[in-house]
Amino acid sequence: MNKLKTGLKYLLLVLWALLVLFPFYWMILTSVKSYGAYNSEYVPKFYTLSPTIENYIKAFTAVPLGRYFLNTLIFTVVTTLLMMIVVIFSAFAFARLDFAGKDIVFSMFLSLMMIPNELVIITNFVTITNLNLRNTYLGLILPSVTSVFYIYLLKENFEQIPEELYKAAKVDGTSDMRYLFKVMVPISKPTIVTVTILKVIECWNSYVWPRLITDDKNYFLVSNGIQEIRENGFGRENVPAMMAAVVVISAPLVVLFLIFRRRIMEGVARGGTKGGGLCYEKNEINGSVPYVGGRPFKRLSRLKGRNSL
Repeated sequence: MNKLKTGLKYLLLVLWALLVLFPFYWMILTSVKSYGAYNSEYVPKFYTLSPTIENYIKAFTAVPLGRYFLNTLIFTVVTTLLMMIVVIFSAFAFARLDFAGKDIVFSMFLSLMMIPNELVIITNFVTITNLNLRNTYLGLILPSVTSVFYIYLLKENFEQIPEELYKAAKVDGTSDMRYLFKVMVPISKPTIVTVTILKVIECWNSYVWPRLITDDKNYFLVSNGIQEIRENGFGRENVPAMMAAVVVISAPLVVLFLIFRRRIMEGVARGGTKGGGLCYEKNEINGSVPYVGGRPFKRLSRLKGRNSL
């Protein structure tokens, strides 16, 4: 009976995997078919005997796909870096610092998640236009450098770290900045990596905002660049070349996920584990020693001067 259940489970998993992967297979298959071979197929074939890279060459030569890639890379890297700085410091402030009105401010932050995204886009569009930042990298980046959800997620993660560590560090003469980067960030590394990857994916797939704020092709990202190819390029008539462009654009995200899939799973799993990333090990000499990131936690004042940052 157990073998039957196991067999049925794996059968369903295989069927589901085929349903999920088939669109990717069809996209790649179409991208390596020649334009003539594709149009000559009255009944689509699930294979090709004469694959070609001609479509990939055309995708980079017929349209400025390389320029779209560069714009997207600049937008993604700068936006993610700035957002992580804002999110980490904000989460630390809400999790560990005491200041007047902290709970009210955090409640107001959470209430922003209730506002429809369309209203925010309209407000951002008017603001960026009034500042004459349309068709600029700054106009693309500024509205995306913060995220209420990621601040909330990281704040909850920081609060899982025992407050006793923070108090001990303050008694030891450690500054807040040093405690943040020597203790909290290493402990929360899986979640920080997960947030970073999710933000990279969000920036790479961003479409509505870049489409609104840019009408100069020199600032197009790959998402609205593909739309431009479909509308004014070869996309409508040359489907294989269009598919080649889509494969090239999708490949970085697939590779990113394959490389960091374990980190993503760790970050997701750690979200449901209280105090994850911090454990204590018995020691006959020193008693219970906290471990941070798999390494014994040392007094911070011994690392680099008692009061240094």
